[in-house]
Amino acid sequence: MPRVSRARTAVVAAASLAMVGGSLMLAIPSQASSPAGAAKTISGSHPDWATASTDAGSVSASTEITGTVYLAGQDAAGLTAYATAVSDPHSASYGKYLSAADYQARFGATKAQISAVQKWAHDSGLKVLKTTQHAITVKGTNSALTKAFGTGIHQYRVQGALRHAPARNVTVPASVSSAILGVSGLSSAGGNVAKPDSIRVNTPATQAGSNHKKPDSGLPTTATCSDYYGQKLAKGAPEGYTKGAVPFDQCSFYPSQLRKAYGITASGLTGKGATIAIVDAYGSSTMESDANTYATNHGDKAFKPGQYSEVVDPSQWNSQDLCGGPEGWAPEEALDVEMAHGLAPDAKVVYVGANSCTDDDLLGAISTIVDNHLADVVSNSWGEIMHTTDNLDITASEIAAYEQVFKEAAVKGIGIGFSAGDCGDSSPTAAATGVNCQADTSRAQANWPDSDPWVTSVGGTALGLGDKSGSYGFETDMGTLRSNLSADGKSWTPPVPAPFYFGGGGGTSEDFSQPFYQVGTVPSSVSHTLMTGQHTGSAKRVTPDVSMVGDLYTSVLVGISDGADYSEAGYGGTSVSSPEFAAVQADKMQAMHHAPGFANPLIYAGSFLHQFRDVVDQQAQQHKAPLSNVADFGVVNGALTVRLAAFGQDTSLNAVHGFDSATGVGTPTASYLRSFL
Repeated sequence: MPRVSRARTAVVAAASLAMVGGSLMLAIPSQASSPAGAAKTISGSHPDWATASTDAGSVSASTEITGTVYLAGQDAAGLTAYATAVSDPHSASYGKYLSAADYQARFGATKAQISAVQKWAHDSGLKVLKTTQHAITVKGTNSALTKAFGTGIHQYRVQGALRHAPARNVTVPASVSSAILGVSGLSSAGGNVAKPDSIRVNTPATQAGSNHKKPDSGLPTTATCSDYYGQKLAKGAPEGYTKGAVPFDQCSFYPSQLRKAYGITASGLTGKGATIAIVDAYGSSTMESDANTYATNHGDKAFKPGQYSEVVDPSQWNSQDLCGGPEGWAPEEALDVEMAHGLAPDAKVVYVGANSCTDDDLLGAISTIVDNHLADVVSNSWGEIMHTTDNLDITASEIAAYEQVFKEAAVKGIGIGFSAGDCGDSSPTAAATGVNCQADTSRAQANWPDSDPWVTSVGGTALGLGDKSGSYGFETDMGTLRSNLSADGKSWTPPVPAPFYFGGGGGTSEDFSQPFYQVGTVPSSVSHTLMTGQHTGSAKRVTPDVSMVGDLYTSVLVGISDGADYSEAGYGGTSVSSPEFAAVQADKMQAMHHAPGFANPLIYAGSFLHQFRDVVDQQAQQHKAPLSNVADFGVVNGALTVRLAAFGQDTSLNAVHGFDSATGVGTPTASYLRSFL
């Protein structure tokens, strides 16, 4: 079984620190380089769970297993240096991006490297299934794998189930060692799956009581929401976090409201001339028509002919039971496409559907975009934790393979963003009650891939509109506690304060050193303190970089049919935030008259110029009870469905003055967009 990625999983082999452009960056150990003419051991290819005590013996010699051999390309150090220089606004090389041909000539895998690896595979008895600029997929029997990699595949009994893995770290011979970056896929993955970082807000939980009578509370039995924060009060609701009535939640936002709140409307920018790519798994059969219906329903223009395109190949789809299939990913796709189009209505949008939720297929989708320069900015609404309780951690080979593509994107002027996750600090405590958490988390931690220094980590906020005109009101960090109205309408279950339910991801990474662009912005107390509370002598990468609205109870409206009847519903998650910020980058590209490329250096430079709104949990700063509202969905399945939601309760993450691990530098303002006009 291939290893699969949850949309938010991953221990990295010991990393060394390298100085790049005057800053500390992660260096993947030994796999990216080895002495000329020496065999190479691929660290981490023998997983920690494959122990002598659990060894159940070798798989049969005829058992066939598929693996991926990642290609090293040329001049890895030069690639890192150029990606840094071309992305740094203070560098003389800023914005001097390479064409695909120039990149390939300087840094890509050569024909000789590819031919050598293919010949080694064939000579070992392996079948070459697929070859790209980045990787060669091979398949072979255990005996062929043993000849190729110097070790056989054994079975291991782990937690009552059989897994397979190399009996020790694999090695590659001197003849191809310099051409190989890493190897993955030779171990069983277990059961982790990638799922979208979004939740439908009005999906009712099982609730006691099943009649249409109005409970004693006197709350409406028809769905009720506010046009702006505080417009309508939920009189008659039980007391929650504060005395007196609190507001009904706001009606789910649509794009023109968000464009106004974030200053996009005032800027006059529409993303014209830019292309946004969306990466999810599989593909909806009705995406373009759904997006067009959604846009026109809310006063926006449908896609023009040729403005929307797809790269989807249903004949190659795999692992559908494991990943939830296309129907499980369709709402995420609709959310991503509609938010990207909504906040940058004149930008082109290309949807690239991975063939599954496995790491190889998701990386393959990103590589397709970067290799062929299909877009200027890429949004990904999926990810994983780095450290698990069942030792299903991402390997150094996989990190190196992803980073190679991320750096290629940077030198070509392509920005890549990832959602920061919906489980706050991703601790076991958060996972015990959180609705969108990974149950096998071993400790509080930053997530992957959004914690990689070469991508933009996009966190979430809760947004309140200020008045009936739709002006910006306030934001606080995305962290929700949720209770349900009791059947008699007299209390909340669980009682307040409720446990953590949903919140934006972020934190200090154990695995990546502080990149140059965070120096001077991220407080030392944050960059030197891991999520476990452990102090570290060297500064580390901290996420998120930037944030936008994504809270489940300040949700966005999404339209979808995927072959069924078209309908619209509210969704929340940093899955919302990622395509929103991708659209902001498309708008900024229009202002700059060239691609902004890797966004982070520009973001942190902009934070010094106050181009981002500092998001602060004012209630916490003033030691007051959290903001809260009531979400009344009316009678659903025979029962009045009402929620009490409290905001700004994002596990151990807190929105404070300045940079923080709840919202990063904050949310973009019109000045960020206008700075190049």
